[in-house]
Parts: sequence; C-alpha cells; structure tokens
Amino acid sequence: MTRLSVNLNKIALLRNARGTDYPNLLQMARRALAAGAHGLTVHPRPDQRHIRFDDVPVLADLCATYPDIEYNIEGNPTPAFLELVLDARPDQCTLVPDDPAQLTSDHGWRLDGDNAALVAAIAVLANAGIRVSLFMDPDVAQIERVPETGAQRIELYTESYARAFKNGNARAELERFAAAAERATALSLGVNAGHDLNLLNLGPFLARVPDVLEVSIGHAITVESFDYGFEDALRRYLDILRG
Repeated sequence: MTRLSVNLNKIALLRNARGTDYPNLLQMARRALAAGAHGLTVHPRPDQRHIRFDDVPVLADLCATYPDIEYNIEGNPTPAFLELVLDARPDQCTLVPDDPAQLTSDHGWRLDGDNAALVAAIAVLANAGIRVSLFMDPDVAQIERVPETGAQRIELYTESYARAFKNGNARAELERFAAAAERATALSLGVNAGHDLNLLNLGPFLARVPDVLEVSIGHAITVESFDYGFEDALRRYLDILRG
C-alpha cells in the first residue's frame, strides 16, 4: 500500500498569517496521525514563511513516539538546511533544487552537470542514517543518473500530471510518469510522488504508475478540509490508497 505523508506547510502558513499559534501545528500533526496518516512532511524555507526552523525538532520528537510513522524534511541542501536536518534526524530527507525566492517547488534536479556538491550533501545525510530522496521530473534520462549520486529514492514531481488531468488530457503524462517509475524501480530506487495531487487525480495516478511507496500531499488536504473536514479528507485519501 502506498503511504500518505501529510505536508504541514499550509497549516503553518495559516498559523503565521496572524502571528499567533492558531492553528497549533503540533495539534494538527497529532490529528493527522490519529486519523491514519503514515507520516509527516515539512519544507522549511529560508524565509520561514510557513514551517519555522523551531517547528522541525518539535515534530521530530512527535514522530519519534510513533514507531511506524516517518518524518520527511524537504529542502535545498544548503549548509543551514543540512544542519537543521542532521539535528532532527528524520527518516527521510527529500532534496529539492529550490531557489530561496520560489513560491513553491517547480522543477526537479538536472543531473547532467557538476553534481559534486549534491553528492557530498547526500553522503553527509546517508552517513547519519537518513534516507535521501531526490525531487525529480519524470525524465528517464535524468533518473538514470540518480544512482551515481548515492540517493536511495526519487520523488516524482507531479505538477504536470495534475495540470493535464485538470485539462482532461492526462493519458500521455500518465505514460511518462509510469515509464519514469518503472525505470527508477529497475535501478533499485524507491519511488515517491508529490505536488498538486488531490482527491480527484490521485486514484488514476496510482492505478497507472507502479510501485509508488509514498505520496506527500498538503495543499490539497488543507483546501479539501473546507469541504469535508480535516479527518474526513484524510480518510478519503486513505480509502484511495487502500483501493
């Protein structure tokens, strides 16, 4: 069964918008786990516009009390980010080639250049016992370069699929993602997926794209909670994953 990691960024963004502790991030994380989520994801950006640096260890402590829950920290492997991750010791670190000014992640790694800094960062994390995943476009040629970096997984960046699904022409994108996942699996890489997945498009994606170990979803869960409530939205995702 594909596992659901709940991205808490948008909940943190709501909290920060009023300069208070409402909604309380730790309480919402507990609610997500109580509802059946298999993990938590955060993406602390340099401007701390949603997840703050001091949120990271608090959530690490929470996840440590659940033996089957995984904690995933996403971000660009700057020295400050790596220090934060090494202190928190999550189960997984997803490295994303974000510019500090980006509104949200919008592309995967290109590995046909000089990867020395990335390889060094992956080695530091791996030596600390942290699984490393690389945020990747569904580009088989790029995915074939992942093993030489030392990363153990990829996270397929699914925005192009979500856009095609919304426009009613997702078939070609699904085939592209299926080919990328199949090649990653053949290379002994684990496959995660995330970005703009929601209750409408997740089922068709998983029905065609093989061996997805984890999906990371946050924005859609927050929005869909307006319609269904937080726990019911999560239940609907878990029903899709079980299906």
